[in-house]
Amino acid sequence: MRIRRGEFERIRSVLSEEDPEEPLTAREILDLLEEHGEETGFDSAHRVATVLGRRAQRGDVEVIRDQPYRYRVPELQ
Repeated sequence: MRIRRGEFERIRSVLSEEDPEEPLTAREILDLLEEHGEETGFDSAHRVATVLGRRAQRGDVEVIRDQPYRYRVPELQ
């Protein structure tokens, strides 16, 4: 599965607008994307988690390995 260009940027943009105080689950992020009209291409919370997980490998996202996993984009903090 290949990450489409701009997916992470769309997630980051929505999170920047919302400015969450706590890390969010992939489902919560998907809900925010839908509220902002950015759901196209994000057909599931699993897709959101895949995009964020791959960016975590580059150090762009912090993954809190609770149940469920939570995600924080440090540059937004």
